[in-house]
Amino acid sequence: MRHAALTRPMLTRIMLGVSLALATFAAQAQTVTAQAIPGRTWPELAAETQRRADAGLYPLGGMKPADVHEALTHITSLDRDEWAAAFSAIGDRYATRAKSEEAANPKAAEADWLDAWHTYNFARWPVPNSPGKQAAYDKSLTAFLAAARHMTPKLSVVRIPFEGHEIIGYLRLPRSPRPSPVVLMIGALDSRKEEAAVAASGYLAHGIGVFAVDMPGTGQAPIKVDVGAERMFTPILDWLGKQKSVDASRIIVSGTSWSGYWAAKLAYLEPARLRGAVVQGGPIHDYFQPAWQQKALGTPEYLFDLFPARASIYGVTTLPDFLAYGPRLSLLDAGLLDKPSAPMLVLNGEKDSQVPIADLYLLLHHGDAKDAWVNPTGGHTGRNAAWGEDRIFTDVVLPWVQTRLR
Repeated sequence: MRHAALTRPMLTRIMLGVSLALATFAAQAQTVTAQAIPGRTWPELAAETQRRADAGLYPLGGMKPADVHEALTHITSLDRDEWAAAFSAIGDRYATRAKSEEAANPKAAEADWLDAWHTYNFARWPVPNSPGKQAAYDKSLTAFLAAARHMTPKLSVVRIPFEGHEIIGYLRLPRSPRPSPVVLMIGALDSRKEEAAVAASGYLAHGIGVFAVDMPGTGQAPIKVDVGAERMFTPILDWLGKQKSVDASRIIVSGTSWSGYWAAKLAYLEPARLRGAVVQGGPIHDYFQPAWQQKALGTPEYLFDLFPARASIYGVTTLPDFLAYGPRLSLLDAGLLDKPSAPMLVLNGEKDSQVPIADLYLLLHHGDAKDAWVNPTGGHTGRNAAWGEDRIFTDVVLPWVQTRLR
């Protein structure tokens, strides 16, 4: 088995916060409401949100700290619609200004539309599970597509028929080469294809295109997470294979956090059509077990509403239903791990409190040899103070992708 050398960045403290109390879960079989699962108090959540905004930490990357501070001053509780309204009001301000700039200053309009999108997108975070958050999500899509009109290289909205519905994705290709290699970037539990389309600039600058899509159960995906839901990606690979501007022999799939599951699964199911798969902090087997979930749902590493976000992609609302649903998705129990696969790069942090590091080692101990990068002091997806998202992409993911696409 072949492993890349493990990088050993400096130790960083685990994110501060108050652990979610899970003792009430056993008696909680009713539908989960906004405050059904105890977590940070409002003052604690406000302080942690501002701390992350000031440091540019997930999920507030791209947000202006002053805007976050302003929104937080208009929120007094954990009410989801109050949260959505406060951040949406700032998004509205950016959108109004962007509209006034469209004709005379397209670049300024693009910047303001992107700020509007960032703010609306955080207003719906992590999942649009209230009327206000759903409205914020709808506005985020409108703002993003308005910004996309000005993007260079251009963004194309792709609609692929699927089981009476449609798969909506974004394609961005570099000016050269043509046909272009492409990374299929799958949105995660709380991030969406819009974030992936913006992050595509890191690939586009190196002559690599991106097709961005929401994972099942999120955003505009037509189906929920279930056994067999990876069938949603087959029509995408079919479509890419028919595009003259795309080099169908050079496609890589990439998934971060929950979507790493889909990247790994596709590596086993589509090895002939994939040059490789990037699996960054993805669940494989242990993640789906009730013992891990009852521990992980209390992590302060996640900002808030982790259980509602995780439950929503299954379409369930109670903890018993959630715990019973997950084990069916295990790739180990599905018998995939010892099958041949496309080459994989697997990454995570040893201290990940959201997805067990054991799942990464499980991949390494089964099947074909894989490349691995583990941050011994990193948290979810390998992040810590020394290794942020940008550095992991630039120093680890991008070089591997470039090598696989040569």
